Amino acid sequence: MTSDASSGQQRTLVGITFKICSVAVFVAMSSLIKAAGELPAGQIVFFRSFFAIFPILIFLGFRHELRTAFSTKRPLNHIARGVVGVSAMGFGFFALTRLPLPEAITLNYAQPLLVVVFSAIFLGETIRIYRWGAVAVGLVGVLIISWPTLTLLRSGAALGDQEVLGVIAAFIAAAISAVAMLLVRSLVHSERTATIVLWFSLTASVVALLTVPFGWQALATRQVLLLILAGFCGGLGQILMTSAYRHAEASVVAPFEYTSMLLSIVVGYFAFGDVPTLHMLVGGAIVVAAGLFIILRERQLGLERAASRKASQPPG
Repeated sequence: MTSDASSGQQRTLVGITFKICSVAVFVAMSSLIKAAGELPAGQIVFFRSFFAIFPILIFLGFRHELRTAFSTKRPLNHIARGVVGVSAMGFGFFALTRLPLPEAITLNYAQPLLVVVFSAIFLGETIRIYRWGAVAVGLVGVLIISWPTLTLLRSGAALGDQEVLGVIAAFIAAAISAVAMLLVRSLVHSERTATIVLWFSLTASVVALLTVPFGWQALATRQVLLLILAGFCGGLGQILMTSAYRHAEASVVAPFEYTSMLLSIVVGYFAFGDVPTLHMLVGGAIVVAAGLFIILRERQLGLERAASRKASQPPG
């Protein structure tokens, strides 16, 4: 094995390690938010966003990138991404506080499936039959996860039922988050990752503060500490995730996102007594399989495009 190949393999392993660590930290963040209890979504978003800024600033200061971290020529695009992202976070945190931890996290796996759909609708991207098939299969998996709640609705359960509201909120969060991902796609062509993350955290904090008149709750000391820790975990998770994609290709690292399902089952069981249902396990496995297929298909298409570009280049 050549030294270049060995170095590349080592970087890939480092990238995978960073990704798994980021997943673990994000699951910890979700667990802390769930442990804080049923609080207004805007209040949770504020703590998650504002206190995430501090570890990010420390990291950028260590890399001597703090001075230019906020520089941008597209402030309105950042604000738009922030508003959309806040909406997704708000619905996601609402679902998290009303559903078992594994179910809330697994339903979020609908997001990459919806990114494919919205890419075709809003960006005019050509989506071939393989990926459409994977999206259809993945959405069937989401339907299986949600089937017990749909059965509740059919049997006459009110829309005010907290679990029903949680599932609806999780669906809406996945859809809005998919739109946010499309906005991030447009930003990454001209903006640095640090700039995108900082602008999002600041925008989210300001927008979340606007929800104060809608009924923030007085917090116990324990809740404050849990939410501050959740914010720090959010910032740390973002740093680890960014580092993962810096060390390895996205198509290699992305599949490890699904380790969050296993972690959430373990944490949910021991911390909250959440026992995964058969519907969640079967549906989750289908959604994960569909997501992995889309990732691998993207990798294959990327390799084919690179080979095509190389073949079309003139010799010499």
